Amino acid sequence: MRDIPIDEVDQLDRAVVAIRTDYPPGHRIPQHRHRRAQFLYSATGSMRVETADGTWTIPTRRAVLVPPETGHQVFTTTVSTRSLYIEPKAVPWFPRRCQVVEVSALLRELLNEAVEVPELYTPRGRDAALIGLILHEIRRSAPVRLDLPLPGHERLRALCESFLDGPDIHDPLSAWATRLHVSERTVNRIFTAETGMGFARWRQRACVLHSLSLLSEGRPIAEIAASLGYESPAAFSTMFTRLIGTSPRDYRAASAL
Repeated sequence: MRDIPIDEVDQLDRAVVAIRTDYPPGHRIPQHRHRRAQFLYSATGSMRVETADGTWTIPTRRAVLVPPETGHQVFTTTVSTRSLYIEPKAVPWFPRRCQVVEVSALLRELLNEAVEVPELYTPRGRDAALIGLILHEIRRSAPVRLDLPLPGHERLRALCESFLDGPDIHDPLSAWATRLHVSERTVNRIFTAETGMGFARWRQRACVLHSLSLLSEGRPIAEIAASLGYESPAAFSTMFTRLIGTSPRDYRAASAL
């Protein structure tokens, strides 16, 4: 199925409903929730999923698992998605909070086939076997730590969300403290208490995760580094490698396989 709202087909008597949807750049899907579990795959482009407790970056050829009844909103680049909406009883192993996962070459092809499956596919035929194999492949998909915790403090969270729209590695803690009318120490204390990391570490992680979307768009590494405020591509690459475990160049090459 293509470009069909899940609400129109949610009650189908099938364990999995597969839908392809394409979104324009800068699109936002407002806060919502699904009765079913969701497997949201980015075939092209990238997305960011935000919930009450954090954000998850989904680069090209990765996916995010969204548990049933989890309130979330989605921010996209130019993206083509494959979504599986899954009856909760079919995936008792689903995580309790969102999780980004790798998507194998086999699973990518299966997802492309799944969106061509009829709404009411034969329960014991080829299409049902395809869906069953997809669930097995999802279960064995390797998790990837591409999440960024968000504070519950209302005004600080608003500043965090604004920062995510245009991250800058040199955005000073003092500016945040001024906007919140508190001391720098207080801002850092709230960050640590509510996200598990101090301001500087949170800012670094936010910048690197944002860069994944820019890498997916094919932007030059030097341009990405400059847009995030790094003094040089080397400085950006060092931080990227420290947090992601591989260089931006190698990450991009691996994503294209």
